[in-house]
Amino acid sequence: MVDDVTRECLAAIADTSISGRRVARDLTRLIKRRGRPGMIVSDNGTEFTSTAILAWAEDQRVAWHYIAPGKPTQNGFVESFNGKMRDELLNESLFFSLDHAREKLAAWAADYNTRRPHSSIGYQTPAAYAAQLTATGRSAAQCGSSTARPVAPTAPQGAINAVTPVAAG
Repeated sequence: MVDDVTRECLAAIADTSISGRRVARDLTRLIKRRGRPGMIVSDNGTEFTSTAILAWAEDQRVAWHYIAPGKPTQNGFVESFNGKMRDELLNESLFFSLDHAREKLAAWAADYNTRRPHSSIGYQTPAAYAAQLTATGRSAAQCGSSTARPVAPTAPQGAINAVTPVAAG
């Protein structure tokens, strides 16, 4: 989970399987620690389109936007972040256990947040930028996102479209 505004890696989960219920539980913990986001943007993975997530988003009154299938550029920063994590950690490491993977992931995220300046936030580290926002009394949600607004509107509350159009021919 990445904050679009501060560029912080807010959570990175290593497990054998991650369900929508697990994502909802982790998001609840994150909201208690960081506050409610203005919107969550995700792909259409099963963990994000599950009934557990739809119910969680409605209960928490958090807008959820799904990028269009096959359009990862609609969530470009996260795609870039995932590529960095894949290239620098996942492709370069041999994990001996789930605990070992969690340790390596936590160390990588800490390095990403506290030691790497980002040009998009004035060459500060994500943690320093978040601290600056906090010190000025502004939250990331008040700053808005540097990413473009969603191309498609968010689905109305309670609307579930289980049909995926398939092109034939």
